[in-house]
This record gives sequence, structure tokens and C-alpha cells, in this order.
Amino acid sequence: MKDWTGVLRLGAEERNGKTVAKNVYFQGAFKVMRPIYHDESGQACYYLLNPGGGYLDGDRYQMKVVLEKQAKLTLTTQGATKIYKTPQKHAYQEVEFHLKDGSYLEYIPDPLIGYQDARYKQKTVIHMEKGCTLLYSDIITSGWSPNGEKFSYDVLQLLNEIYMEDELVVYDHIKLNPANQGMNSLGVMEGFSHLGSMIVIHESINHEFLDRLYQTTSTYSKQCKIGISLLPIPGFTVRVFANTTQNIERIFSDFHHMISQECFNKKPSFLRKY
Repeated sequence: MKDWTGVLRLGAEERNGKTVAKNVYFQGAFKVMRPIYHDESGQACYYLLNPGGGYLDGDRYQMKVVLEKQAKLTLTTQGATKIYKTPQKHAYQEVEFHLKDGSYLEYIPDPLIGYQDARYKQKTVIHMEKGCTLLYSDIITSGWSPNGEKFSYDVLQLLNEIYMEDELVVYDHIKLNPANQGMNSLGVMEGFSHLGSMIVIHESINHEFLDRLYQTTSTYSKQCKIGISLLPIPGFTVRVFANTTQNIERIFSDFHHMISQECFNKKPSFLRKY
């Protein structure tokens, strides 16, 4: 593990109606706080910390999380992931999730911010058994640059692979490369500066659910562009173009409330960040 700047291993299991840690290990510039329980459902919430404050040249992070049967976990960050200048070698993060029967994972990191001359690659692989639920979101935004450019980073690349019973069912690849492409052109960012993505997988999601989801987007039509598509398995994916992080977070929060209410008859917890 000497090659990694930060490593995290987390295993969670259900015990007497409550999700608890089966094992926790971290080293280097990666830490996790003790779990918080926001309500009576027994769902645990873990906050990831990066004591270094940001990702630098050649930094490499690895995270592996296993949810045992019926475990319910929210995983989030305490603040934005900041990618600074990487003149020699890109920063890299590798994430692997294993969801066993009946488990539920909410992976809701804060925005990924690419600063001037930043290069970053992220690979997330999720292995699910049937009967599991996944809610995953990410937001990509530009950081401050001396000349005020919207897209001063070199490249931000996010690759997501989701396997259901060992079969690849979702392959999602985002590569924003201002160094080599016009970011405002059609089919890229289309005049917007922020990109949000959400993937939700749950057995009860169908066309009717998506129709109700569409109805909640009408109030945001002037501020952003939203696209929603069904997946080949029960679930959907969302893309949002906007000019502020807050607009994307508001949309995702509305979707999260609707999913929690319709699929679990509960309200999502407010993820306090200090």
C-alpha cells in the first residue's frame, strides 16, 4: 500500500436493526469519522476526511467499502474534493463498492473542484446483488483561476462501472478536457459551467416513477438543463447542466426526497457540514 497517498477500507453490517462497522481501516491522507445516526432507521452515516486539504501532483487514493446483507449506509465528504495544479502526474482516485442482498448505499460526495492546470482521473466500480439499492451523485465544477477563466483545469475524468450479479449493467464515462476541446460547444457543456450526475437503482423504479420525477423539474427549466434516462435494470440516471453548485444540489435534494419517500417511506437525512 506504499503507492497510495490515502487508503480506506470500510465494512458495514446490520446488527439488531442498526448498521454498524464490521471493520474500519485507513492510512495516510484519508480518514473517516465515527458514524452518525440521523434517525431511528438504523442507517449509518460516515463522513470522509482529507486532512491534506486537496489532491496534489501524483496523489493516489483508494477506497473499498463492503455492505453486508441489509446494511444501510450513507457515505459523504466533509467538504469539496479540490484538485490543484498537477504539473508532472495526474491525481487519481479508485473506489470500489460491494453491496450484498438487501443493502442500501447512498454515496453523496461534495463537489469535485478542478483548479488551474489540474489533471484528475477517478474510477468507481460498484458490485451489486439483486435487491440492493444505490443512490450515487457527483458534481463537477471549476475552481478559481487568476485570469477568471471558467475552465482552467486540463482534464477531469470520471469513470463509473456498475455490475449486477457480476454482469456489467451501467458504464458511464465523463471526460472534460478544456485543454483540447471547446467546453461551450454543443454536446459538451453548452454554455454552462457545472455538471451534476446521479445514478439511482431500486427495484420499484419504472416509467411511471420517471414521469413523476419529470414533473418536479419544471421549476428549474430556466436555470439549468436536465436529462433523465431509464437504465437497462430498474433505475435511472440524471445529468444536470447549471451555473451554480447550489442549483444542482437543490435538484438532487428534491430527487432524493422523492426517492426516499416513495421507496422507503422516509425522509432523507440533512447532511450537516461544518
